[in-house]
Amino acid sequence: QVQLVESGGGLVQPGGSLRLTCEVSEFTLDNYAIAWFRQAPGKEREGVSCISSRDGSEYYVDPVKGRFTIARDNAKNAVYLQMNSLKPEDTAVYYCAAEPTWCTWASYEYDYWGQGAQVTVSS
Repeated sequence: QVQLVESGGGLVQPGGSLRLTCEVSEFTLDNYAIAWFRQAPGKEREGVSCISSRDGSEYYVDPVKGRFTIARDNAKNAVYLQMNSLKPEDTAVYYCAAEPTWCTWASYEYDYWGQGAQVTVSS
């Protein structure tokens, strides 16, 4: 059974850092694009970052460029999202998702989802 499990969320002060981990099982990570989405209360789910399966290209939405970094470790079947200089507007539940072709911000294209990890940025 395919599983994606997020970890590493928590409460952090503005300007702080967190690293989210997405561990995958029952499929080969290097055959999938892996994306991070987030959903804040009362808002729609939005894409944050994605790393492609073919060449490891990284994609970021404008609000997180220069602050977030995505990385994958195929040997460990894990994808990471390093989040620095966090802002209160980054507060959301963060989800990782897997798509067998290419990176896209269309959430409906993703076949597999994790359960989510809460990230709260507050003083």
